[in-house]
Amino acid sequence: MSDLAIQLHWQRAEPALAAGHYSNAHRVSFNAHHDLEVDAAPDWGGDPAHTNPEQALASALSSCHMMTFLALAAKAGWPVAGYSDHAVAYLGKNPRGQMSVTRIDLHPVVRFDAGFAVSDDAMAEMQDRAHRYCFIANTLADTVEINIC
Repeated sequence: MSDLAIQLHWQRAEPALAAGHYSNAHRVSFNAHHDLEVDAAPDWGGDPAHTNPEQALASALSSCHMMTFLALAAKAGWPVAGYSDHAVAYLGKNPRGQMSVTRIDLHPVVRFDAGFAVSDDAMAEMQDRAHRYCFIANTLADTVEINIC
């Protein structure tokens, strides 16, 4: 299997590491070429201009779902012209009472080449198949409710 690695770097900017008095802001590098500024979610004191881990998780799920959908659509001969999504991660307490991402809602919108259409039932079945085959969805399956709206 592939080595799917990132590099993470955090450096303390404050004189000392004291509870509630330090920044969580850090940099994540993908493939040594793409850097992302990451921080805690704004509700936890993070910079809203930076990506937070919960958004990154929603992004990973949305991307995986889309790539799986496109692979299945290509095999079915569906001429997908465009795909967009609005993914939302929700924080809450899991069954053990710990804070976690408890739900992620995906809102995929698929556009086809002119003159092609599928029924709502066929689209729902293809979205369900994409969900079942998505690696990230399968990773989260036992802990996160995933809704495709």
